Amino acid sequence: MKVAVLCGGRSHERAVSLRSGARVEEALGQLGHEAVLIDTGPDASRLLKEGGFDVAFIALHGRGGEDGTVQSLLELIGIPYTGSRGGPSEAAFDKARAKRIFSAADVPTPKFLTLTQTALEEFGAADALDEARDAIGFPLVVKPSRGGSAMGVRFVNDERSLPRALISAMSYDREVVVERHVTGRELAVAVLGSGATESVAGTVRVLPAVEIVPRNADWFDYESRYEHGETEFTCPPQEMSAELLERVSDVARRALEALDCSGLARVDLLLDDAGTPWVLEVAPVPGLTSTSIVPLACEAAGTTFEAVIEELLADAVAQGAGTSA
Repeated sequence: MKVAVLCGGRSHERAVSLRSGARVEEALGQLGHEAVLIDTGPDASRLLKEGGFDVAFIALHGRGGEDGTVQSLLELIGIPYTGSRGGPSEAAFDKARAKRIFSAADVPTPKFLTLTQTALEEFGAADALDEARDAIGFPLVVKPSRGGSAMGVRFVNDERSLPRALISAMSYDREVVVERHVTGRELAVAVLGSGATESVAGTVRVLPAVEIVPRNADWFDYESRYEHGETEFTCPPQEMSAELLERVSDVARRALEALDCSGLARVDLLLDDAGTPWVLEVAPVPGLTSTSIVPLACEAAGTTFEAVIEELLADAVAQGAGTSA
């Protein structure tokens, strides 16, 4: 098949997306497909319309790639694509919206509230920050509602640090999530979900959980994610019972089903000392670089990265056929 690999773009995650795209391009070549890398920009529509592509592989992180935008473009042009449909992808990318969906579906997620820049600037919401403190309590986490790679995330231990954390997060998005800081073991779970169409029965396959332990940072920040040797990844996690691993997998699956995601997605969780897996967020277009968790989880599951790429292509074509039927 001739495959358009969409990556790059203009979001804060451009550099990571280019690396994901290159990794996918290499895998597609090994599988015998004709892969064309497209650094997604103003000429994307023309390149896609004129390229004669059978399918598009979305490796475009951040805005444009995970918020339903490129999905809508591909549907307009009529090219099948990997990953979640536009609506579920948009919901997953918006952390505030996703957490509301989790709460409604009884998927455990840390207590939270949201705050917009408009509320601060026009409605004087800064005067209500005491209520935020009382509702959630310190320590807490402030993060942009839309964005990834831990950009703009700040940990807040006291009231004095909260305004600065809000300003930092709002430099990435006009809405922020203020969330209770849960301590515990940091886990990531990749989930493969086939799209449920009239011609394709929906199935979900949860890959083994990966434990994340940064070596030189207090948490899994940007450098820890993408610099070689900065983080220790263990798959499956050590000293974790089969029952607990099953609980983590079940919560990850439920999170994906609540959002109606398909294709490949990554669920980020914290496992507290009581054994509760708390869902922090879902990445509808997870990183596929050499330091990403997906290749490691594939190996632990007894499959290969290339086999998963092939599976995602087949699912994309099947969903496309089901949509046009």
